[in-house]
Amino acid sequence: MSANIALLLHIAFAHLRVRARQTIVAMLGVSVGVGFFLAVSAMMIGSQTDFIRTLIDSAPHIIVRDEARAPPQQPANERFGDGAVQMHGLRARDEVRGLKDWPAMLEAARAIPGVSAAPALSGGVAVRFAGRTEALGLTGVDPRIANQIVDLDEDLVGGQLADLENVQNGLIVSTQVGRRLGANIGDTVVISSSVGVVQRARIVAFIDSDARAGAEGAAYALLRTAQVLFARPNIVNQIQIRVPNPDLALTVAAQLEAQWGYKWESWQERSRDIMNALVIRNIIMYAVISAILLVASFGVYTVISTNVTEKRRDIAIMRAMGFADHDVTRVFLIEGVVVGALGAASGFVLGTILMQILASIPFRIMGDVFYIPLDRGIHQYAIAGGVSMFSAAIAAWLPARRAAKVDPVDILRGAA
Repeated sequence: MSANIALLLHIAFAHLRVRARQTIVAMLGVSVGVGFFLAVSAMMIGSQTDFIRTLIDSAPHIIVRDEARAPPQQPANERFGDGAVQMHGLRARDEVRGLKDWPAMLEAARAIPGVSAAPALSGGVAVRFAGRTEALGLTGVDPRIANQIVDLDEDLVGGQLADLENVQNGLIVSTQVGRRLGANIGDTVVISSSVGVVQRARIVAFIDSDARAGAEGAAYALLRTAQVLFARPNIVNQIQIRVPNPDLALTVAAQLEAQWGYKWESWQERSRDIMNALVIRNIIMYAVISAILLVASFGVYTVISTNVTEKRRDIAIMRAMGFADHDVTRVFLIEGVVVGALGAASGFVLGTILMQILASIPFRIMGDVFYIPLDRGIHQYAIAGGVSMFSAAIAAWLPARRAAKVDPVDILRGAA
């Protein structure tokens, strides 16, 4: 026959009150573990979230270029395959670069709800000014829709993307390139494309290369200006796409690639190595801070084990009064869970205080002031509380099982 749960709770709390000092020490151990779990995970996950958001916002979610995942075979290979034929002196077929049927591809992408898409033409150019030359990657864009894909205006200095339309042959380069060339906004530079076309252009704005990753070697011009420079009228070699939910970029890219055959590259695919590194970092982080909670659970084990040792006579009397094995086990499990719960609750308070302190500390790097981005999501509290309660329950269960095996006859006979 099982004892009333209220009676078991009363006995468990009585044991904890008798050894109040040890109980508080064990609770503080769990509290410190939970608090540092929250602080460390908030920093790591917060910085990761901020990094991924920057990664997503600094480039299109999907980019399709004039290339296939598997390059097409040359005609001779298609004709003879693996046949016993040896060929010499064949000239490889030159491919006509550029996206075929790109207007239809653009409309297909825009037909997906919430998706924005813009054409672009990119290539290598050399920019000369005052006897200095810089090699840049020029991208021709349509300013009217380009900012719907990537908000370039927020990182431009001295102008806006729309200024490309207001100035004939307008050009945007990075601040670092401008400093190396010695050029300012309004200066006229000479651009030479990879196909030999030379054209004058006027700088209308700078890209803040400190704020936008990968912007140092980038330059922007009107799409039609780029088409003239690269001698490719009415041709584009990129379509840049933004989806309403960045997590769906991989799915949308696969859907469009199956329809059109080109390589539709999502931001997840472009950043695969970075994402894998973040996963490994998270595994290491959770392993380390979970170990802290595991160590804290030893305090719970010590308290419950000591209670079992000191209360052997009480356990014998309980058994003689009719308490079942599982009732005795429950008493000491309740003690461990109570210590774990109190430690987790106080750890939540400690962790919140630590996060508040970390969020208020300014850090200076190269003259810029920034604050640590923190993840204060409820899921971190749930993970910390769950791990601490689980560890405390396991730590209490081991001595609780030992208590249930106590033979009341031997204990009472020895006491007599």
